[in-house]
Amino acid sequence: LENPHSSLITMINHFIKLSNNDLSGYYSIEKIPKILNSNNLKKILIGVSFALLDLIDNQLIFSENLLVMETGGMKGQRKELIRSELHEILKMGFHLDSIHSEYGMSELFSQAYSKGDGLFQTPNWMKVLIRDVNDPFCFKKDGRGGINVIDLANIETCSFIETKDLGRIYEDSTFEVLGRFDNSDLRGCNLMVL
Repeated sequence: LENPHSSLITMINHFIKLSNNDLSGYYSIEKIPKILNSNNLKKILIGVSFALLDLIDNQLIFSENLLVMETGGMKGQRKELIRSELHEILKMGFHLDSIHSEYGMSELFSQAYSKGDGLFQTPNWMKVLIRDVNDPFCFKKDGRGGINVIDLANIETCSFIETKDLGRIYEDSTFEVLGRFDNSDLRGCNLMVL
C-alpha cells in the first residue's frame, strides 16, 4: 500500500472490486485471523511470501473454505526459500493441502498462475523460455535454467524480459520457479520508488 501504483496493488484492487463484498480489503496481520473466521464463505488470502510467513509465525490458522495465494519472494525481509519449501511451511501453517501462486513483475502486464501444484500456466499472449545459465542465447525446450518472459500485452514497452529467476520448463509449456540467481538484485513492485 506504500506504493499505490504497483502492479500487485492494481491486481488486488481489481479482485476486491470484482468480489463485491464488504469484507474484501487490506488487513493488518493481527486482524486477518478474525476476518478469516468471521463466516463460512469462500475466501482468498493473497500476500507476499514474507507476510504470509509472518502471519503463521505465532499461530496456526485454520479457516474453512480458504485458498491462499502467495505472490512472490521475501523482498529482503527474510531468508529466501525455494518455493517447494515455502509451500510446505505455508500448508502446515494454514492447514491446507495446497498453496496457489502468482508469478508476475512490475515490468510485465501479465501474470502466470499456479493452482497449487507449483506448475505455472501463462495466458496465450505470454510465453516463458528457459535459457542456459552459461549461454544466454541457448534456450531449452525442457529442463532448468534462467527464466525469460515474452509478454505481448506489454504494448509500447519492452515485451521481452530476462529475469534473474531460476526455473524449470516442461514440454507442455508449464513451468516452475525454483528461486533466484545468487547475488541478484532485490526485485518487486513494492520495492520500487515512483
